Amino acid sequence: MERGSQRRKGATHMATQRDCADSPSGAILQALGEFNRGDWYDCHETLEDLWVGSEDESRWFYQGMLQIAVALLHWSNGNYGGAVSLLTKGGEYLRRVRPVCQRIEVETLANDAEAFLAELTRLGPERMAELPAELIPKMRLAPA
Repeated sequence: MERGSQRRKGATHMATQRDCADSPSGAILQALGEFNRGDWYDCHETLEDLWVGSEDESRWFYQGMLQIAVALLHWSNGNYGGAVSLLTKGGEYLRRVRPVCQRIEVETLANDAEAFLAELTRLGPERMAELPAELIPKMRLAPA
């Protein structure tokens, strides 16, 4: 089965530039659902559509979440090096963003990704499949 959904074929969301103070867009909410279900490839595609053409803090926000989604995809596929590299880079991008952006708890996601990375590196490539499911980062909405 091909990864990704059919809606991806050549189509992109018509994203407008958004600021962290904005309410979450439908695409961000879609990415949140995809991320939390473990549909990390689809989440990557959704976030990439938002990332293209974004600037400044919004760009770091999308890129950090996108890289963490791809890191988790690499982890799920047994690619230790890819997971470690993108968890590190994704966390670095998220640390440039305010604690809450478009109602996503960015600081919580960055902290969770850091904890996941710490346990992943402790386990190493031979035991990476032993990582407890409760450590898998989730995207959370901050209260309105």
